[in-house]
Order: sequence, then C-alpha cells, then structure tokens
Amino acid sequence: MEFLSSDAHERARRIKVVVFDVDGVLTDGRLWYGPDGEALKAFHAFDGHGVKMLQQAGLQAALLSGREMAAVGERARELAITHVLQGVADKRRAFDALLRRLKLARGAAAYMGDDLVDLGVLERCGLACAPHEAPEAVRSVAHCIPSAPAGRGAARELCEFILEAQGRLAGLLRRYRR
Repeated sequence: MEFLSSDAHERARRIKVVVFDVDGVLTDGRLWYGPDGEALKAFHAFDGHGVKMLQQAGLQAALLSGREMAAVGERARELAITHVLQGVADKRRAFDALLRRLKLARGAAAYMGDDLVDLGVLERCGLACAPHEAPEAVRSVAHCIPSAPAGRGAARELCEFILEAQGRLAGLLRRYRR
C-alpha cells in the first residue's frame, strides 16, 4: 500500500462487504467509445481475481456506479457479483440502501472510489480506499491508498489487504500451492 491510516488494519478486520466504484477503480478511468457509440471498458484479471478471493473467504462484493453500461453488468456476471447498482445519481443514498438490504452497519463496509461523487460514501463507510490517481480531496479521506494503478491491480491490492488483516489471506494462498 502507498498509504495506510493508523487504524486501517483495525477497520479492515470488520469488513463484510467491499463496494467498488467502476470507472477509475476497476478501470483506468478512460472512457472508450466504438464507432457506433458503444461503450467499451477494460478490466484487469488481477482485480477480478481479488474479488473472487474475497468471495472464497466469505465476504461479499458490490459495484456502485454512476453510469449504466452493459460491459459492467457482464463483468459482474463473470465475477458472480450479485449487488450491482448502476446509473446511480446519489451514491450515498444507494450505499445506505445496500447496507440496509444486507443488514450491515457502515463499519462492516469498505468502499473504493476515485472522484468527488464518491466522497459521500467514502466519508461514511468503515474502510475508505482511493486509487493514487484520485484527486487530493478524495485521497485525503481515504484510510488506504494502493500502490497499484486504478484498473491495473488497485482493487486486488485492497482485497488482499482486507484478507490479510482478517487472517484469511495465507489460507487462500495455500490453496494455490497444492
């Protein structure tokens, strides 16, 4: 990690759901459009496997995006992410509704967001994370900032940090060595 607050490990121990913004978190933030206006997104396998590791450890993952794009729905299906909130105008309100549906307190939720529209969620979740490319206003409220770039391993780094803090990472890694 590039940055960890003094209480980041303690916060990470309480996490039961990890919520990710999409553009600028699971992607590098660039928006690609094809000749017919279709939106294209590039997702990194590292980040996807980080989500799978969370799920294998019994944690949940969710996506929370201001945009609605078919590519996001397809990626969520590939990763078996059942909580997918797209086209969200008020992320704070959607985040609170998700936690009510999951019957979880704010302290049990991590959120990774990269821009000003994410501040309302970052300031109320249990573990706030921002990629190092995020504006300073966003980085300043983060409990952790991964070293890996957005869309190229930053989400994976957060997943592994949470799993390590909860004492689950070593057991997951042993599975791959058999």
